[in-house]
Amino acid sequence: MRPQFITKTIHAFLDYPVAISLIAMPFLLQLGETNPLALWLSVGTGVAAFILTVLTDHQLGVVRVLPYSLHLTVDFLVGVTFAVAPFVLGFTGLDAGYYWANAIAVLIVVSLHKAEPSASPKVAAAAV
Repeated sequence: MRPQFITKTIHAFLDYPVAISLIAMPFLLQLGETNPLALWLSVGTGVAAFILTVLTDHQLGVVRVLPYSLHLTVDFLVGVTFAVAPFVLGFTGLDAGYYWANAIAVLIVVSLHKAEPSASPKVAAAAV
């Protein structure tokens, strides 16, 4: 049995700092030496992650219109994209390492997600 301990609440608290980090770190690390996309892929992903977090139905969502399951799916796709980007876009050195490290981190967080218990039919009926 694999450990699953990252709850929806913990994930919500990670989202904003991660989004800001994806925007700021490429500039601080001076990414883009091997390809300018090494800088801009992270910045664009950070902006999209921030918007996704604002729109996700979780504790820190501002306009809770997107289901959390969609958020997790997008996170998984970002992890996969970050893992293959260095190969597809020709990133090497720090540029490649940055994306591989982020891919590993994102995929670990998604894989350690603890499923929320579903509401029982009595609780769901009472909520209506």
